[in-house]
This record gives sequence, C-alpha cells and structure tokens, in this order.
Amino acid sequence: MADIILHHYPPSPVSEKIRVAFGIKNLNWKSAEQNRLPDRPELFAMTGGYRRIPVMQIGADIYCDTQCILQEIDKQIPEPRLNSTGDNGLSLALSRWTDSEFFELGVRTAFAPVADTLPPELVADRTRLYFGPDGDMAAEAKDIPHTLSQLRPKMGWLNQQLESRGQFLHGDQVSMSDVYAWFVVWFFSNRFAEAANTLAEFPAVLDWTKRMEAFGHGTSTDISAQDALAVALAATPTTAESQDPNDPQGLKPGMQVSVAPLAAPKSGESGVTGTIRTVSMERIALARNQAECGDVVVHFPRVGYRVTPANV
Repeated sequence: MADIILHHYPPSPVSEKIRVAFGIKNLNWKSAEQNRLPDRPELFAMTGGYRRIPVMQIGADIYCDTQCILQEIDKQIPEPRLNSTGDNGLSLALSRWTDSEFFELGVRTAFAPVADTLPPELVADRTRLYFGPDGDMAAEAKDIPHTLSQLRPKMGWLNQQLESRGQFLHGDQVSMSDVYAWFVVWFFSNRFAEAANTLAEFPAVLDWTKRMEAFGHGTSTDISAQDALAVALAATPTTAESQDPNDPQGLKPGMQVSVAPLAAPKSGESGVTGTIRTVSMERIALARNQAECGDVVVHFPRVGYRVTPANV
C-alpha cells in the first residue's frame, strides 16, 4: 500500500477524528498541512474542488469525508479494528448525531465567544459553512447560555453510557463510536474558555478523555501539498470498477455525475463532477483527470451527499 497522506490542519476538529484513529492503530502517516480557509489549489486539483477538511490520499485514490476515510482505514489496516465491538452499524448511526447537532453546538461554543478576535474572513467562512447565509455569529455569542443548556444534557448522555459500559462507549474496547464522539469533546475542551466548569459535572467523560488522549496520533512526517500532488501524478488509482444492481438512482459505472454535500445549498459548496468508477449502498467513487494530478479516483460516502446525473 502507498503511504497514507492526511490533508488537514492542526486545529481542525473533524481532522481530529482521523488523527486519533491513526493513534489507535499506531500508524505511520504523512501530514500535508492545508490552509484553514479554502485556498488549497493542490488539494482542489485532486478532489475536483471539494472544500472540506480532512481528505485522505493513498496514491491516486482520494477519500473525502470522515465516514469514508474511517471505513477505508479499517479496510486497509484491519488490526486493531475500529469496529471490533460488533457495534459498527450503531456507530455509523451515532455519527449522524455527532456530526450534526452535537458538533454544531461545539462550533457555537468554540467560535461565537471569540469571533470578534478572529480574522473576519475566517468567521464569515465558518458562519456560512455551519449556519448558512443568514448565520449571525454575534447573535450566537449572546445565546451561549442557551447553547450550553443544550450541550450539557448531551454530555450527560455520554457520561451515562460510559458509566454503564466501562472504559469506552461500547465496553472495554475502543470503537468507532468513541472516535465519533471524541472530536466534539476535544473541540469543546480545547476551544471554550469555560469548558472545564462544564465537564467537571461529568467524571466518566473526563476519565474517558484521558484514555482517548493517551492514544496519541501515531507517527507523522510532514509532506508539502506540492509533493502530495506529485505523488498522485506518479501513481495509478487502484479502485476497481463495480456497481450496485439495486441502486435506487440506477447509477452505474461510466455515468457522468456530480456529488455534493446535502448542505451545499445552505453552505454554498460546489459539487465534484466525474465518471462513476464504483457505486455501492454506502459509497460512490468518481474517476477524474486533471493535468496537475493525472488520473485520480475520488471517494465519497452516500449518506450526507446528493448524486446528480450530468443530464439532470
């Protein structure tokens, strides 16, 4: 297998999911640090304009969205498994909550109280991305007591689960659920000034936090965005063509489509266009070619994304 390259930036909470997964598996990986704002020409050449972070690259195969990335990590490096508890389906269902409502509360507490100290262009970008074109970070700052009233019981849910199950959310083995919940707690803990006061009420969460931190991030070495682009150009995608005869949209290899997050109308994100290489119940992968990177295959999950045929 080619080297794993993670395109991310250190403060990125969503990237923390992948970094801690690397730590659980004790992986060696390459770190391609990207800009916090979507000015990422080398990465955009490979992804076709997908603006979210993180992105994982293995040669000329490009994996977007942490759903897709985490499943591919477990496929490529099966031991220790992230789904060894047998709760993988439940973990994926939990991710729909952690990535939406739970994370949005974390964003409000992390950004809103300090928005006036951050670069205006960063605040404007994150406000549009998470709260839509009518989002108002100043209003969110005034509403922090309410936000905490919503976040607090959800921390309590984690605490109850940990008290009943033990070391981790599904028992004594770490699982995908821990990874999905961890990134929000990590973000809140590191970015909200009063986080310690909130978390003091939840001792099981605090103990779990220490166990999650102990995994670390594996061993990383730096690689520039330009060198990562050169890796893609020198490689050949390894994804084989396959199809799903039961696909509700009738998608098949060879079709021209666009893939975009369901939130794109609100967040202003663009879709990625390409030719279907493989399609299944959980994933779609598009073959693309661009001069800077040559032939690549870009992978997306189906959940959370809309696939639109080119002729629609």
